Amino acid sequence: MSFNIVLIEPEIPNNTGNIGRLALATGSTLHLVKPFGFELSDKRLKRAGLDYWQHLHVVIYENVDMFFKEHQDKQMVFFSATANKNHYDVAYKNEIFLVFGKESVGLPKALLELHSQETAKIPLYSEHIRSLNLANAVAISIYEGLRQIG
Repeated sequence: MSFNIVLIEPEIPNNTGNIGRLALATGSTLHLVKPFGFELSDKRLKRAGLDYWQHLHVVIYENVDMFFKEHQDKQMVFFSATANKNHYDVAYKNEIFLVFGKESVGLPKALLELHSQETAKIPLYSEHIRSLNLANAVAISIYEGLRQIG
């Protein structure tokens, strides 16, 4: 059993490092789509991932078009704070692609509109925040998937 975690244009190395560590802990593959807001050699990325980064299965794409060309036939869920469906309503399956946008603005609106039936959100219970930290959102979605699959 494994999932595919997709980060489109991640900006914060600490988040990506933490998500890499989570991917390894859950047997998931991490897909990173350029451009990045940091270098892969960034010490903050490695520090957040500790010494586990070398064991992680990471796939890097030069741009979003290359990613979708390679995986166009795969089941995907696109995470957005503006989605109508909640993350626990997603039917998680082995090898599903969980797609997250950059920390500052999320996924592009055009992409969300194109995949409106495959979008999900993690509900927020306070009017004082817009969204969760990216690493936290990925963790919540991954563990909901693991819970569903058993």
